Amino acid sequence: MNATMTHEALRSSPVRSETGASGAVSGAPLTLLRLEGAAALAGATMAYRALGGGWAVFALLFLLPDLSMLGYLAGRRVGATCYNAAHSYLGPALLAALGATSNAHVLLCVACIWAAHVGFDRLLGYGLKYGTSFGDTHLGRRGRPDPR
Repeated sequence: MNATMTHEALRSSPVRSETGASGAVSGAPLTLLRLEGAAALAGATMAYRALGGGWAVFALLFLLPDLSMLGYLAGRRVGATCYNAAHSYLGPALLAALGATSNAHVLLCVACIWAAHVGFDRLLGYGLKYGTSFGDTHLGRRGRPDPR
């Protein structure tokens, strides 16, 4: 294979950022996504306050979604799936909808705490995980390089 063909092959391959995570966002879109995380954190926290939730409960449950990292004990792909399930806004949105339709105040409060956690993680740059490595996220590479 000559140099031109190699260059063309690289250009046509999937884009990988300097972080090694395929599809990782950078630049102004990354800043906007992190600001969206801050807005979600603030909005969910204000909603929790408006619902009259207790701050001790908020503090106790705030880091609960991080238990999903235990999925990494079963491997990278299982870990990424578990982590993403607990760190997507879909879960808190569904829980809030269930709480609203069933008039369950506690579900609304837990949904706010969960959404606040996801927003906090996004603000810090912790994104949804790829199955390649814990540090490969849609917001870029986090942590030390993977020793693979």
